[in-house]
Amino acid sequence: MKKIRVFAPATVANMGCGFDTMGFAFEGAGDQISMRFIEKNEIRYVNDSGITIPLNPEENLMTPALHAIMDATGGRRGVEIVQERKIIPGSGIGSSAAAAASAVYAYNLLAECGYSSEELIDFALCGEMMASGARHADNVAPALLGGVVLIREHTPLDVFSIRPPERLYCAIVHPHIEVKTKDSRAVLPQELPLKTAIRQWANVGALVAALISADYPLIGRALKDGVAEPNRKRFIPGYDELKEAIAAAGALGSNISGSGPSVFALCDSREKANAVKAIMETHFQKRAIACNAYSSPVSMQGCRAV
Repeated sequence: MKKIRVFAPATVANMGCGFDTMGFAFEGAGDQISMRFIEKNEIRYVNDSGITIPLNPEENLMTPALHAIMDATGGRRGVEIVQERKIIPGSGIGSSAAAAASAVYAYNLLAECGYSSEELIDFALCGEMMASGARHADNVAPALLGGVVLIREHTPLDVFSIRPPERLYCAIVHPHIEVKTKDSRAVLPQELPLKTAIRQWANVGALVAALISADYPLIGRALKDGVAEPNRKRFIPGYDELKEAIAAAGALGSNISGSGPSVFALCDSREKANAVKAIMETHFQKRAIACNAYSSPVSMQGCRAV
């Protein structure tokens, strides 16, 4: 194989109650790259996406992910990567995860390494480490595996993939405001009251059970978050008002995607997801804030050759 083209889906991390432990893939956005071997022993980046990315290998988070898989398979080789589509960085829908995942997935196919998608997670986490300073797999794992993923443990990595119910759709809005990860982390409590912790892990258990049993009302009841949402919603203009409007439109539930500023809602039909998407767009348009909005099924497809 001389060239490979790969698509990595956007992802939503946390899913409300599952802070740093749950995430899902959706089809509305993603990264697409093509990769080929070159004679010079270097990683060369070409950007055709229209979104700014670092072209210096030392600044691009694909580089540590690629070095990790190359070092594990007999040495570094020269590759050229063309960025054809790109999630807007800092959007809260897994931009860094899609980049790292697409890079290792493409190299695995191009070099015929033979790793499974589960095994590629560890390599992709090297890129996520560069982006966020931590090896959090709640975006990387669903980007590679698709569906909903529960991360039980990071060291050693132990992930559990859940097939979403057939009628589970999501609407997501990315308002064009900057929320720095360090700021969104800084507002989180370092300790929790026991009652809050009990409620949180009860919701995680309920959400997993609801997804497996396709209990849509329980999915909505379990999306509650007492850790991140109460502290991070301050970064999103009119968040409580938006949440009320989403609920009135029939969404199962809603919450902040990752560290924000994106907001997601889960719905039990395409029609409701489309209606919620329109509400999300209108909410930020009224506040003179540009945004991108998506409506999509929760997808069982992770990274794949296209």
